[in-house]
Amino acid sequence: MATTDRTKISVKELKRSQLYSEELDIELKRCDDAGYFEWFLASLLFGGRISEGIAKKTYRAFERHGLLAPEKILAAGWEFLVNPIMREGGYVRYDGRKSTQILRDCEMLLDKHQGSLQDIHDTSRDKADLETCFLAFYGVGPVTVNIFLRELRPYWRKADPMPLPIVHDMAKRVGVDLDRFNRKTVTFTRIEAGLIRLKRQLK
Repeated sequence: MATTDRTKISVKELKRSQLYSEELDIELKRCDDAGYFEWFLASLLFGGRISEGIAKKTYRAFERHGLLAPEKILAAGWEFLVNPIMREGGYVRYDGRKSTQILRDCEMLLDKHQGSLQDIHDTSRDKADLETCFLAFYGVGPVTVNIFLRELRPYWRKADPMPLPIVHDMAKRVGVDLDRFNRKTVTFTRIEAGLIRLKRQLK
């Protein structure tokens, strides 16, 4: 497909794309479980049947109410997640379902992994096993796993999910050869984030 004015973007611009974690002020480069959980929570929201805007607003609601740790979320309970958290985020549907998912995933993280996402990485045999471990969380599918692991590629040795089809499609559309870049770098992840945003702008 020929590149149109709306899809013209340079590799240099893509390399400057803001990561989704950075947009939420989550510092994955700290390489600690607190930051990993913040990104896991955000990924659960981004992976749902809502817009990016609502996902970001809902994450900020969790942040505003001091609910950025699994223990604190469980202590808050289902009703508090539905209202005020989900309501402040802009949910009009799936608020109860998403609240249930987040609570069950926090419970599983604490019960099976002592609250440590790093532990899941360290005890996984390889890349495929790591992805399988995250797919075992309640309501978590391949897209959510991709969202979570792609920004952890530079920091977790076993995190290396294949780019989503929309990334390959947009790269081809704008003439970017993804094979030129090391997938385990922040640069590649920035290019990936830029291509995903570009695709959504065209919807």
